[in-house]
Amino acid sequence: MSDVPTTVPVCYRHPSRETYVRCTRCERPICPACMNEASVGHQCPDCVTEGRRSQRPARTAFGGSVTRGSGVVTRSLIGINVAVMILSVATGGSHAVAGGGWGGLLGGSTPLTEWGSVLGYATYGPPGEVAVHGIAAGEWYRLVTAMFLHYGVLHLLMNMYALWILGRDIERLLGPGRFAALYLLAGLGGNVAAYAFSPPSQMTAGASTAVFGLMSAVFVILKRLNLSVAPILPVIVINVVFTFAVAEVSVAGHLGGLATGAVVAAILAYAPRNRRTLIQVVGCVLVLLALLVLVLYRTAELL
Repeated sequence: MSDVPTTVPVCYRHPSRETYVRCTRCERPICPACMNEASVGHQCPDCVTEGRRSQRPARTAFGGSVTRGSGVVTRSLIGINVAVMILSVATGGSHAVAGGGWGGLLGGSTPLTEWGSVLGYATYGPPGEVAVHGIAAGEWYRLVTAMFLHYGVLHLLMNMYALWILGRDIERLLGPGRFAALYLLAGLGGNVAAYAFSPPSQMTAGASTAVFGLMSAVFVILKRLNLSVAPILPVIVINVVFTFAVAEVSVAGHLGGLATGAVVAAILAYAPRNRRTLIQVVGCVLVLLALLVLVLYRTAELL
């Protein structure tokens, strides 16, 4: 009786490699390079990919996506603010670092802050070339650029420290997209309030409008999670008192950011689970439209 030759199985992705290991899902032979550990045995790359497609992505408590990195948006915002500060110093020289308010601790104006700060309506320029400037004159970009500009390094460091402390935890709870929406809407809301309720010739800038929005957002989120608000309440009170006590601070900007942040956080935190993303998007759009209406109203007043 002659021996019957036995065929050695080979990897279905690498035919030149012999193997006796099979995928526990599809039972195709797989070599060590194609093995992916599973709860039982190993799976091939195709089955792993198919399994990922059938799984629902992880979500935060408020519907945001879970990212592997820690505070990606927070770090990016800090990087942008620092880069803009460097550019401001480059255009303004040493006066941009110190020599302004608070007894010389804050920097003075630079060509960049004059270009991008919140300014309602004013005329300035060299003799014979005086021009009209401000949001009412069509420079609406100031409502956005102002939240990335600072008067001196100390002003920048104070706001970036607060953003670093508050931002990472809020981003982890909301997810990067929702956190970015909260930050930008709060910053915009503070700048719109500064435009609407401050003298038209007064210039204001800084990330503090958005930072105040983050403070109120922490309060709302803690309430939504049925946690104590004791850690954030004193911080809010101290900063509000500071806002009224220091002459150079924009009261309207800080309070506007505080209010807008609370409203946006409530929309994100209290949206019902059913169709949550749609409700959150619509709510944020309505906030943006409300701010736009306020800008149009103020512009009509000044013109």
